[in-house]
Amino acid sequence: MATAAFEIKDEQRPLNEIPVSLPNGEESTEDAIAAEGNDPTEQLTVFHSADNFNVKHPLMNKWTLWFTKPPSGKGGNDWSDLLKEVVTFDSVEEFWGIYNNISKTSDLSLKSDYHLFKQGVRPEWEDVQNKNGGKWSYQFRDKRAVNIDELWLNVMLSAIGETLEADAANEVMGVVVNVRKAFYRIGVWTRTTGAKGGNKDALMEIGKRFKDVLKLPARDYVEFSGHTESAHSGSTRAKAKYSV
Repeated sequence: MATAAFEIKDEQRPLNEIPVSLPNGEESTEDAIAAEGNDPTEQLTVFHSADNFNVKHPLMNKWTLWFTKPPSGKGGNDWSDLLKEVVTFDSVEEFWGIYNNISKTSDLSLKSDYHLFKQGVRPEWEDVQNKNGGKWSYQFRDKRAVNIDELWLNVMLSAIGETLEADAANEVMGVVVNVRKAFYRIGVWTRTTGAKGGNKDALMEIGKRFKDVLKLPARDYVEFSGHTESAHSGSTRAKAKYSV
């Protein structure tokens, strides 16, 4: 399953076949637009026509989708070997083109991960932009009772829509979903831990917004831990630094 995570599905169009501008002087394109009841000279978005549009909705940042494939058990299973950079995008239309052509989280093999990070940030603790940070996370232990595909989509939309944090907070580095035998886990990675000049209030606000996106009841908590503490904890979970 994991090896086919990015295989284009038969009923869907590859991203590179979706036009992002109208070809000049091609009557067939204009006819297609006119047939849908639109003026060929009008600025069209993907919401007017999924096949013919000339306007993209830019995002505030460029984002890169990464995928961690499951270890094979045959060697060559270093993290750098398992982590694969998939594609970078910077518009709403490109996001949907990518999302609609990759496997759903619920269809991934165990020990697979999706990572969606700002361009130039690798989803690794050691990355210079992550090493002083941490993450908010929540584990869904009853996998059958949760719609992980909907939740992961909502978290990604919140990230690229810049709604997980207040304006100018500049804390969110990326989001990740882990598929494991006993649970699904979704996390939000941040640039700092709120200590040593960091903005704890900004981190707590991210935690609250993250919890809202996950639609968790008040009795459940999302927890924050620093990457350094997580690295030192080994196989055990790092003690939560904050919770909301």
